[in-house]
Amino acid sequence: MFKRKIYSKMLQWKEESKGKTALLIEGPRRVGKSTIVKEFVKNEYDSYIIVDFYRASLYIKKLFDDLSDLNFIFLQLQLTYKTTLKERKSCIVFDEVQLCPKARQAIKALVEDGKYDYIETGSLISIHKNVKDILIPSEERKLKMFPMDIEEFRWALGDYTSINIIKEFYEKKIPIGQAVNRKLLRDFRLYMLVGGMPQAIESYIQTNDFCQVDKVKRDILKLYEDDLRKIDPTGKLSALYDAIPAQLMGNASRYKVSSVISGSRASDVLESIAELKDSGTVLVAYHANDPVLGMAQNKDLERFKLYTIDTGLFVTLVFKNKKFTDNEIYLKLLSDKSHANLGYVYENIVAQILATNEHELYYYTFLNEKSRHNYEIDFLIADKNKICPIEVKSSGYKSHPSIDCFSNKFASRINKKIVLYTKDFMREGDIDYLPVYMAQFL
Repeated sequence: MFKRKIYSKMLQWKEESKGKTALLIEGPRRVGKSTIVKEFVKNEYDSYIIVDFYRASLYIKKLFDDLSDLNFIFLQLQLTYKTTLKERKSCIVFDEVQLCPKARQAIKALVEDGKYDYIETGSLISIHKNVKDILIPSEERKLKMFPMDIEEFRWALGDYTSINIIKEFYEKKIPIGQAVNRKLLRDFRLYMLVGGMPQAIESYIQTNDFCQVDKVKRDILKLYEDDLRKIDPTGKLSALYDAIPAQLMGNASRYKVSSVISGSRASDVLESIAELKDSGTVLVAYHANDPVLGMAQNKDLERFKLYTIDTGLFVTLVFKNKKFTDNEIYLKLLSDKSHANLGYVYENIVAQILATNEHELYYYTFLNEKSRHNYEIDFLIADKNKICPIEVKSSGYKSHPSIDCFSNKFASRINKKIVLYTKDFMREGDIDYLPVYMAQFL
């Protein structure tokens, strides 16, 4: 059982809600939803029932077709799962609730009844086919679950101190020292390779063998591919997903749909992109047509970039059709040498970190009218009442022409400017150069 930050958010919900809402934990498959919920109800309630709709009988599923007698439902659950429920001291868990939409719809009546707490878990929970025939209960409080972040990864390895120390250096804006920085970068690259999926981390801890870790990640990718084909039997969704590394490697200013699905444009796949996003397997960064606070109001739905929810999966996806022994990216990332061609991997990890920190993902491209050169800001995030442009580099290079031109154009809108790179912290002019592992504090 790995320590997860979402546990404290669940505890906050329990204390604040006091039965007035159900908790819905959604996220991609194999991210650890069921595990953390089981641990939570075991620790925080006198008794609990976990209804796993992947294994539940048809009889149990049909209980939620008729809500006229809730006490009958409670009695049947207690008999089936051989557990006594105690009023206001017990919790009923609907695991994989997307497999029984009527149970999710029943949450409204169950919460109003008020006897017990309710926690739901689900993946692919927001896609159209899983909600089209039900009334979505307003009594749900949603928590999005992501893969384990870098701090949770370090906890899993028994390191409970380094992230707190790194944060002190970040807050004081002072260098950490080149020798320590190199060590921390190696730790960070290890996280990029293994990723944040609990099964992959467990495999690494048990075997210390990247080949075994890669097998676990390939199994997860196969699971995602199967899920996407269930949503869209034409294979369009899985094709868009598989092409993410190639699209980022191409260094284009947007995802080029036509190169993946012949004859299609971005406007033709808006629903598909929405379903990919709802599946929890991808992150979508939209182009901000006007880079101001409140970028959601002017994002361009037809100009976007896609990232995988987990960079460990991204690394394996790059070489999905090759044997592990051909996967040179592992050796490159583990080495101390800079490899400019790995910029797309660093871009994906920064997208993952920002999304985990609840930032919406936006980027910005523009033409310099004097030089006629195109520039791109990798990420734009809200910062107080202004914005913060971020450039990502997979090396120690300090050049930042995009931020310079962006600053000339929108100086009054910017609070701070950040370059994420592989060297130690430094401040030059009004730009903070942060080692990429400090992105977790943004």
